[in-house]
Amino acid sequence: MNVKLNDNVLVISGKYAGKTGKVIATSPKSGTVTVEGVNVHKKAQKARKANEVSQIVEIPAPLDVSNVMVLCGACDKAVRVKHSVVDGKKVRVCPKCGATLDSAYAGKAGKAAKKTEEPKKRVRKRAKKDEAVETAAPETTDDKAE
Repeated sequence: MNVKLNDNVLVISGKYAGKTGKVIATSPKSGTVTVEGVNVHKKAQKARKANEVSQIVEIPAPLDVSNVMVLCGACDKAVRVKHSVVDGKKVRVCPKCGATLDSAYAGKAGKAAKKTEEPKKRVRKRAKKDEAVETAAPETTDDKAE
């Protein structure tokens, strides 16, 4: 199953074809995914405690994995997932633009990935303070000698 949690997907067939949403839950054994705002069912919920109120609740129901396609974040197109190896790890990659679909490896591979600047090195300020203290220390000893 190439669809993972928190992926943005496009529904390609069925009643909700053309809608997009974020994956809330996945079930690899049954081959289903639950998408936010898609395939929402209404369910009557009975009050279980004295202070609760009975109500009708909207619950998103699962869709079959074959009915959704992953959206690439870089090119905003629905794509079939391609696999590649980055730093010894198998990573999901967009075959159209080459961008990485896994958020942990988003900036490491692909043509559309942007280079990040390295943080500036810290400058030690202790050396400057030590020099100021050393120059001040002999002057105080001279004042006592006079």
